[in-house]
Amino acid sequence: MKAILIDDEKLALDYLQHQLASVATFEIVGKFTDPLEALESMEQLDADIIFLDIHIPEMNGIELAEKIVEKKPEVNIVFVTAHDNFAVKAFELNALDYILKPVRKERLLNTIQRIKQRVETMPDPAFLKTTELHMSMFQQVCLSDGKQDMTSLQWRTTKAQQLFLYLVHQRGKVVSKAEIIELLWEEYEPKKAYAQLYTTIYHVRKTTEVFGSHFRIRNVTEGYLMTLDGINLDVDEFEQFLEKNLPLAHETISDFEQIMSLYKGEYLQGYDYLWAESERQRLQLLWLRTSLKMVEWYFSVHELEKAMKHCLEICERCPLEEDAYFFLMKIGALMGNRTLVHQYYSRLKTILMDELNEQPNSTITEWYHTWNKK
Repeated sequence: MKAILIDDEKLALDYLQHQLASVATFEIVGKFTDPLEALESMEQLDADIIFLDIHIPEMNGIELAEKIVEKKPEVNIVFVTAHDNFAVKAFELNALDYILKPVRKERLLNTIQRIKQRVETMPDPAFLKTTELHMSMFQQVCLSDGKQDMTSLQWRTTKAQQLFLYLVHQRGKVVSKAEIIELLWEEYEPKKAYAQLYTTIYHVRKTTEVFGSHFRIRNVTEGYLMTLDGINLDVDEFEQFLEKNLPLAHETISDFEQIMSLYKGEYLQGYDYLWAESERQRLQLLWLRTSLKMVEWYFSVHELEKAMKHCLEICERCPLEEDAYFFLMKIGALMGNRTLVHQYYSRLKTILMDELNEQPNSTITEWYHTWNKK
């Protein structure tokens, strides 16, 4: 294995190199006491693993690790520190391992074993890097190669998960570090907040590295830019179709049905993120308007069962939507099913009274009373 060693103390570097030579065959391709020099040389050096001291001058070791992973996302990092286990654990690092100084042979043997286990258990990502992926953000977040769902991304912390989803949410836009810190670590003092940010970005990079360049996070002007390459996102596909504003007709209705099937649930359903709420409501409104148009079209061509199916779906997701109940009442009337008409009018009255302390609008009420006299 090819290794790079980074520590601001030359004696510590020499000692680590000696210990590595005594337990395994490592080719040391770089030794650095200057973190900035190490970063500048990173792209020219082919390394499998980097041993990095957390506490180095000029640049925090965690920040350096985050910048290294940006340049070389496939590299494994082992942190070396003089602090105790509890201090290291507090960083919630997603590093391959961490080692306490002074570095002992027995501990290095454990690290080597971890390296072997990681190599043996890592899935072959070759097809993922070249295959077009589908990503769902409606209801459940998941990735698919078009044939089957992939294993869900495993996040070490909920902050890492939220940061990943926020960057995807803001895809194609630069998100400032200050904005992320205000979102996720507002209660922390600045130094600790930035340490958490660099750690979490590092974890996101390492978690998504199996997908190659499909997810790319770049440092841009004091912030981060997430770009998606070769990923079909259901929310984009959904919105791009509706922006075409195609007319509903026998020739297009199947396309509408297919695109509406993408809306399996709300945007990021189950994730209690305030930043997602406005987008969740916007997309739900798009879905609702299109669903009502489809109901109206099906009703106009007397495909009453399909109209009813969409009405019931609207009532389930948007229980205060009066137009859906109105269509159900009119469908019941056309079918000659008086029980259905009474049932849906009564249900609408109950829901509106319980939730809003209101009666159905005058148009529905007048229609119902006129129909009931027939």
